[in-house]
Amino acid sequence: MCQLLGMNSHLPASLTLSFTGFAQRGGGTDHHGDGWGIAFFESDDCTPGKGVRHFVDKHSAASSPMAHMLRDYPIKSHNVVAHVRKATVGQVKLENTHPFVRELWGRYWVFAHNGDLKNYTPKLHSSFRPVGTTDSELAFCWIMQELAKSHVDVPTVDELTRTLQELIPQISSHGTFNFLLSNGQALWAHATTKLCYVLRAHPFNSVHLKDEDVVVNLASLNCPEDKLAIVVTEPLTTDEDWQPVSPGQLKVFVDGTLASCSCQCAAPPRPAPITDPLAPVPVVAEGPAPQCVEACAASSACKNICATSQPV
Repeated sequence: MCQLLGMNSHLPASLTLSFTGFAQRGGGTDHHGDGWGIAFFESDDCTPGKGVRHFVDKHSAASSPMAHMLRDYPIKSHNVVAHVRKATVGQVKLENTHPFVRELWGRYWVFAHNGDLKNYTPKLHSSFRPVGTTDSELAFCWIMQELAKSHVDVPTVDELTRTLQELIPQISSHGTFNFLLSNGQALWAHATTKLCYVLRAHPFNSVHLKDEDVVVNLASLNCPEDKLAIVVTEPLTTDEDWQPVSPGQLKVFVDGTLASCSCQCAAPPRPAPITDPLAPVPVVAEGPAPQCVEACAASSACKNICATSQPV
C-alpha cells in the first residue's frame, strides 16, 4: 500500500515540516520506496492559486535529491497533495507515480490514491485517458469523465462534493479507495480504511515529528490568522489530536478548516412517515442542511495579510 499527505490552508503556507517527516516513509522509516510525488497549487496572496508545481520521481523519497531539495525550499500554497508509493498495480515507472494531474473547466485537478481496486474496468469514452498502468490513474480518469458529464461549467464546492458522493461508491465497491483530490479550491479526502487529519490554528503548540527527531514550536512560526488542515494516512506527529476519517466518509477542507463531511449528521432532515393518508403532508422547514458536529465554517473573508513563510 501507499501513503498520502495533503494540506489545505487559509493563507498560502509551505509544507516543509510535514514533508520532512512524510518523505522518510518513502523508504526510510517505512517501505514505500517505489516512487513519490507532490503537487502544489502555488500562490503568493490570499487567492488560491490555479497553477500547479508538480514533482514526481520513481526513486525513494527518503534518498531522492529532489525530495531533499523540497524539504528546504518553501513553496507557498493553499492546497498540496503528496504521495509515497509501494507498487502493487503497475511497474515502478515515472508514469505510474502519483499524484496525477488533469485539466477540467480551465482548472488543474490533482489526485493521489492509496489502495487496490480489483476487477475495475470502467468505460472511458472521453479525452481523459491514463498514461500509465495503475488502477489509481484509471479511477482518476473516470472521475474526471463523470464530473465533466455531470456539470456544464465549474460547479461550486458543494455541488462537486455531492457529485463525488454519488461516484465514489462505484469505485470503492472494487476495493480500497483512500484518496486525496484537489482543484486548488478545496481538498477532498475519502477513506476506505486508513486516513486521519489535524486542524492547526491559533494558539499554536509545539509538535514532535514521528519519523524524525524534530521538535518545532509552531507558535513562534505562525501568526494568529494562520489556520490549516493536514491530512495523512498515519499521524505525522506524536503530540497532536489526529482525528480518524471513518470508512466511507468523504471530508472536504476549505480555507484551512473542515467544511463538510458525508456522515449522517450532515444529511438534510427528512419528513416523518405518513401513517394516515388523510393527514396533512409534513413540511420540512426551508434553510441550509444541518452541519456535521465536527464542521466549522467553510469560508471566511480574505484579509490583506502577508502570506506565512513558515513551515507547517
